[in-house]
Amino acid sequence: MNIADNNNVSTVSPKVWIITGAARGFGFEITRAALASGDTVVATVRSRPDELAARHGNHPRLHVTLLDIADETQAREVAADTVARFGRIDILVNNAGSGLLSAVEEATDEELRRNYDVNVFGLMKVTRAVLPHLRRQRSGHIINFSSIGGLRASAGWGLYCSTKFAVEGITEALALELAPLGVHATVVAPGYFRTDFLEGNSLTRAAQVIPDYAETSGRMRELASQISHRQPGDPKKFAAAIVRLAASPKPPVHLPLGNDTLAAWRAKVAAFDREIAEWHNTIIGTDHDDVAQTAA
Repeated sequence: MNIADNNNVSTVSPKVWIITGAARGFGFEITRAALASGDTVVATVRSRPDELAARHGNHPRLHVTLLDIADETQAREVAADTVARFGRIDILVNNAGSGLLSAVEEATDEELRRNYDVNVFGLMKVTRAVLPHLRRQRSGHIINFSSIGGLRASAGWGLYCSTKFAVEGITEALALELAPLGVHATVVAPGYFRTDFLEGNSLTRAAQVIPDYAETSGRMRELASQISHRQPGDPKKFAAAIVRLAASPKPPVHLPLGNDTLAAWRAKVAAFDREIAEWHNTIIGTDHDDVAQTAA
């Protein structure tokens, strides 16, 4: 059973999860935490499902299956098989994603499209595959992963951030559209957590490097190498937070996780407020005269 705490979480029946990108990082830790809470998990991987099952001790409530999130037919098969096996889907965690480290000008069209294919179009293919089951149930919770970069862009990450800005907007709209159907949607914005995200297959660095960006995106390339596996966030604590989120009867639409994310968001809001104050007369001076007179 899930354990109640003070975050609007009540004791509920065991849930059935689908978690994408479960082979490592957040996906692996969330799978482990969900199983420990008494839930059932369908963990998706792109290869070697037996290997992941073994890493979790061949847990009896774990089903590992192949899924390329770019393949919508395969995603629909995974969703249908989950319902056939376990009777329902309670939680979809769209965790699978990839990074793109590049100045906006540096990335090729192909590099940018690959990032969108995973972070936006892949997420949407899995979401479309699961939603008919959640609508039929009139219950369920979609948890999409954005990023600190989905709340505030930074040099070197602008194109990647744009994919996460898209996830923020998609999830906000989903929350509105699904609320009357009893289905929840939450977008989670993690900060820098100590995973392999800055290494290997998780991150693409644009092949082109433009010297004029040495002080901005170039510096970020160097920093990314320096902070890898030294990030402040604890993935196990992150996973525990996701399990609490999944158990909440009234989950938030937005959940930033990490002190760095919270600080970045507050700094952005403060900067936005300053710009609004400086440009206030221009901002409010653009309505038609009849509208402006009515407002006055």
